[in-house]
Amino acid sequence: MRKTIWILLFMLAVAVLPACQRTESTDANARFYQVRGIIRGFAPDRSTVDIQHEDIPDFMPSMTMPFTAKEPKEIAGLKIGDGISFRVTVTDNDLFLDQVKKIETSEVHLIASIPSRTVSSRSADRLKERDTVPAFTLTNQEGAPLTSASFRGHPYVLTFVFTRCAVPNYCPRMSHNFSELQEIIKSDPKLAGTRLLSITLDPAFDTPAILKSYGEHLQADFTIWNFVTGDPAEIDTLTQGFSVFVQPEGGTLSHGLATALIGSDGKLVKIWRGNLWLPAEVIEELRKL
Repeated sequence: MRKTIWILLFMLAVAVLPACQRTESTDANARFYQVRGIIRGFAPDRSTVDIQHEDIPDFMPSMTMPFTAKEPKEIAGLKIGDGISFRVTVTDNDLFLDQVKKIETSEVHLIASIPSRTVSSRSADRLKERDTVPAFTLTNQEGAPLTSASFRGHPYVLTFVFTRCAVPNYCPRMSHNFSELQEIIKSDPKLAGTRLLSITLDPAFDTPAILKSYGEHLQADFTIWNFVTGDPAEIDTLTQGFSVFVQPEGGTLSHGLATALIGSDGKLVKIWRGNLWLPAEVIEELRKL
């Protein structure tokens, strides 16, 4: 029953628009959505652009999120505050935009955002390499307590996800990468003590039962890889520590990504921002410990 619930949620997250609302493709796994939005920012290297976009019917509510341009030259001449129309292409593993055109901002119809769960701006709250990760008490997929002390003597890799995330190169990519990490850890005796930890950003929805179904779908070995929820304040402390932006919007979450390696002494070894890190990079760092 629990697995059935998760499968239904997963199917909803990757739902396609009716044929009259999308462009057909020869790639059976690709879906195309026509969207309008307003540019709110750029990555320093302009590899991604932050867009506050309208509702994407049957896929994603209005929110502000980063998009990767298929052709960087399409966003080269744009600036913050510009209104644009664009096409979003979604595959099983990626999401990107193209066919970008400038439009009047009055043509963009946005829904007011819900105030964010504020990430502290105090630098003292933000973890740096060699800092000790704050003590935490969370609840794993079995409904059992999992604390920072549970990892003493074990290096571990943590990341932040939520099960309803519909963007394939966000939470699904993080979970796919963790699946790869799990297989490498299981195959290498030198890494046998390593643990994996996926922390939900959506504790109100992601109960232990849902997290267990999510983990089972990923073929997680729960002796290695735990999925945890907990008191929202406890999770907020961790998102603040790892500088993960989280904002409820339209029934889902706009959020950043952070993946971190914690040593067996409980200190932060390395942190990867965004979704471009590869499992091989994490394994290389693990083997240095």
